[in-house]
Amino acid sequence: MAAVTLEFLARLTGGRVVGPASTVIHWAAPLPDADPRAIALLDDCRRVEEAVAKDVAALVVREPAPECRTAEGRAIPVIVVRDPHAAFAAIVAWFRPPLDRHLRGISPTAAIDPTVRLGVDVAISHHAVVGADCQIGDGSQLYPNVVVMEGCSIGRDVVLMPGVVLYPRTVIEDRVLIHAQCVIGAYGFGYRTEHGEHRRAAQLGHVHIESDVEIGACTTIDRGTYGSTRIGRGTKIDNHVMIAHNCRIGRHNLICSQVGIAGSCQTGDYVVLAGQVGLRDHVRLGDGAIVGAQAGVMNDLEGGTTYLGSPATPQRAQMQIFAAQQRLPEMRRLLKQLHQLVEQFDSRRDGRSGPQAA
Repeated sequence: MAAVTLEFLARLTGGRVVGPASTVIHWAAPLPDADPRAIALLDDCRRVEEAVAKDVAALVVREPAPECRTAEGRAIPVIVVRDPHAAFAAIVAWFRPPLDRHLRGISPTAAIDPTVRLGVDVAISHHAVVGADCQIGDGSQLYPNVVVMEGCSIGRDVVLMPGVVLYPRTVIEDRVLIHAQCVIGAYGFGYRTEHGEHRRAAQLGHVHIESDVEIGACTTIDRGTYGSTRIGRGTKIDNHVMIAHNCRIGRHNLICSQVGIAGSCQTGDYVVLAGQVGLRDHVRLGDGAIVGAQAGVMNDLEGGTTYLGSPATPQRAQMQIFAAQQRLPEMRRLLKQLHQLVEQFDSRRDGRSGPQAA
């Protein structure tokens, strides 16, 4: 892409220029990768020194615009905008336009059962498989090696990235994006022990994913035992998440990487589960609950509260526990000293009482 002036990028983003508007910009990059030909994003004024060290051509900043001068005294020009991230994304997209990955048509290598009902402008790529009695809505795209087993229902504008597997009777509503290698609808981890052997429990349910959900790569969501495992509208799920059978995930949840949710859990709306959070089975989280990284949820949690630790407790209480834990070595030393003083006191007391008793 050809170089442009700072004035051009200001018009593109709706910002204002502070400094020479004729400054030539050759490309856009985050600060660690920037050089004197690049415009970079400065979303934190504490990183001004990093920007100065890089001697970047220009910066995208928010009000109030920080003053950035190089060691030689040159003022680094800036574009001042209301939302630096949105503006910088527009600039990056102008220099590096997104690739057109929209699939078109049906590949001759795709295996599609004759009973499948396809909407308008459906695209199915190489070696994808669609089983009997499935339906796929308008504009949906199936990338290479996707497997849709029998009886699945896929809504409009759904995107299934390479290697996604939908087990039978999975329901996916509109505008859902499922990233590579996800498995939706596998059997739940449920067994009963009979005569010393583990026998699989009923696996007669399915998974229902509501509209506008995004699911990260390598995530697994198990089917319900008799009914559905359900993911609420607008929820965003990161990579490597495990959601077990019969769970009911609320609307607009944010579930980060490596979260594990055991069977029959229920979350309210706008719940946040940070990385590596674990939920035991049958717990309920209220609307707006936030659970910090690596926390272990053992009991129901009320909404509107942040929880930390294992077992997860409200943030204020857990911070007190953390503070006490950090003092344990000091407390141990004090306890040892106190124990020694008590022993000395007892020894002196016994020494005094001996002769008097005699």
